[in-house]
Amino acid sequence: MDVIQELETDYERAVCLQNILIARATGETPSPGDYQLLRQLLLEKASIKQLMPGFVRTNRDLNQFWQFIKYEFKKYQERRDFIYTEFQPLLDSLEGKNVAPADTSISDALKTFDEEGVHAAWEKALGRRANDPEGAITAARSLLETVCKHILDIQKVPYNSKKIEIHELYKLVAKELNLSPDQHNEAIFKQILGGCSAIVGGLGTLRNRLGDAHGQGKIRAKPSPRHAELAVNLAGSMAIFLVSSWNERHSNKT
Repeated sequence: MDVIQELETDYERAVCLQNILIARATGETPSPGDYQLLRQLLLEKASIKQLMPGFVRTNRDLNQFWQFIKYEFKKYQERRDFIYTEFQPLLDSLEGKNVAPADTSISDALKTFDEEGVHAAWEKALGRRANDPEGAITAARSLLETVCKHILDIQKVPYNSKKIEIHELYKLVAKELNLSPDQHNEAIFKQILGGCSAIVGGLGTLRNRLGDAHGQGKIRAKPSPRHAELAVNLAGSMAIFLVSSWNERHSNKT
């Protein structure tokens, strides 16, 4: 336990957790308490929880993990490779890999706006951008949906929470924030705001065609990392635009 307390960063904690799991998967007997403490510390943070390997989220102690891993893979090297691969998106995110300068500014703004929902959705999209294009596209769409619903909830604007398309959500938010093209007279503003609406609609269609939220037929298009990067970057830009617009409206009222 004392060693765990000396770890200073989430990256160090995640690496230590990974090493504990590898040790248990390859016949060693690491401290069960260390695993449980590290797991708890990391899962308390929404942005990390989204990127944490699924088997860590579902296996609360090392005995449960052992029952999972011993039947999943027979050879030690297979188990090591599996654990390394599953932890890679989280470690890359914590180490700052695959992060562009804009990612940080968007992340900071979304975290201030809503850490548990909006910021966590953004971190999930970022974490999948390079290694899971289909998941990243789905997460990008979910980010915009989360932002729109969050703003509508704050403004107490009713909507069908169970069955509503992303472009319909965006129209409600745009109207509330004075971002609809028909709310402006200047041609350039109408053009830009119309483009924003088209981006949101396009991301919804892209998610339906290339994301991992729906079953696919035998013949299908497969997205590449560049498609995922485009989707996530567009979603991030639109998210920060909506949040900034809401912040300005909110500050003018106070």
